[in-house]
Amino acid sequence: MSGATALVVGGGGFLGRAVVGALERAGDRVVVPRVPWNDTEAAATVLREAVTGLQAGDTPWRLVWCAGSGIVATGEQAFTAESTILERVLDPAGASPDTPGAVFFASSAGGVYAGASGAPFDEDTDPLPLAPYGRSRLAAEARFRDFAEATGTPLLVGRISNLYGPGANLRKPQGLVSQLALAHLERRPSSIYVPMDTTRDYLYIDDAAAMVADGLAVVADRAVGPTTTKIFASQHGRTITEVVEAVSAAFGEPLDVREGHDPAATSHGRDLRFRSRVMTALDDRTHVPFELGVRRTVDAIRGSRPTDQETA
Repeated sequence: MSGATALVVGGGGFLGRAVVGALERAGDRVVVPRVPWNDTEAAATVLREAVTGLQAGDTPWRLVWCAGSGIVATGEQAFTAESTILERVLDPAGASPDTPGAVFFASSAGGVYAGASGAPFDEDTDPLPLAPYGRSRLAAEARFRDFAEATGTPLLVGRISNLYGPGANLRKPQGLVSQLALAHLERRPSSIYVPMDTTRDYLYIDDAAAMVADGLAVVADRAVGPTTTKIFASQHGRTITEVVEAVSAAFGEPLDVREGHDPAATSHGRDLRFRSRVMTALDDRTHVPFELGVRRTVDAIRGSRPTDQETA
């Protein structure tokens, strides 16, 4: 039991919900702030007050930032609000923690390494984003790093590979496994905008959350330096063809997959395989096998949708 209080920003999102569960199982008291994200100034005020209150408590604290703006195809202007919020919330001038704490920021491995070459990539690979999304992740990482250095708070930056599993936001046009399953259940074709040999690293959501909770425990004990950047990945690459085959196997029938076109396709890296060389003890675990994770995802999406009889 850690006895810490964890403030999980973005605790209602895909990663955030899973991290909340993992931290609660680790013994943390978890707080998820209600944030009016559609009002930048109000959101910044709510979060600043929440962080100040967290640091003023009488127990060790964790600030866990799982919130994020946009996807790979999102334009640069969409990240302005996030930048403003982070500037306000992570102002070291107003931070004076009364108890020891630790910070985690969820970044994107795919976003920051999209243009890099020589996969598999590790933490020594120079980031090379291809889109505003990746550049915004690096800017946010820098903001958290400045805060950690100014306040003496240990920080873990998690560059996370492609997450998949039950509970993804199906309204977002991202998450290949979920989108393939949803399209099949809705009896419509799936459009693929990149070559079928495009390779990604798929990390099951519960595995990712457990790694975050374990990583926070390590940095909170100050067993590593003040700022640690780690790739969170399954460290196993799969092509789009392999993903389609796994989803098809989960349904027991072929999918209707067609070639499409999207200008944003040029912002996607062709080969995004990863190997982590930092805090490798976090990787020493049995991950959910990909085929099992896909079946769980398909079953969850199927179970969340009305049957033909219910809609008749």
